[in-house]
Amino acid sequence: MRKFSFTGADKLLKRKDFLRLSKTGSKYYNSNFLAIFSPGRTDKTRIGITVTKKIGKAVTRNRIKRYVREYYRINRQRIENHWDINVIAKKDAASLTFTQACSSLQKIFNYINK
Repeated sequence: MRKFSFTGADKLLKRKDFLRLSKTGSKYYNSNFLAIFSPGRTDKTRIGITVTKKIGKAVTRNRIKRYVREYYRINRQRIENHWDINVIAKKDAASLTFTQACSSLQKIFNYINK
């Protein structure tokens, strides 16, 4: 079960990491999410999730974050190399089901894996 855990070391937490990503990272987007990514500075792939208040109320924002975390937790072993990734939700993400969110995120992570 250890390979499916999601610890603090798997998260982008520092503001300076988010700022570095926004300045130097590559971007890929679809209708639901924007991903900013760059090679990581640690020996793990780390993910940050950004959902603004424009998306909806706290319940909606937290649901989107849970979807992204769960997709990442299950599929992170497929990601090659070590990346820092910031997933930013767009307004259309508010109405997604879990399976729709997973297919949208899969396209993003497939692009990052190229």
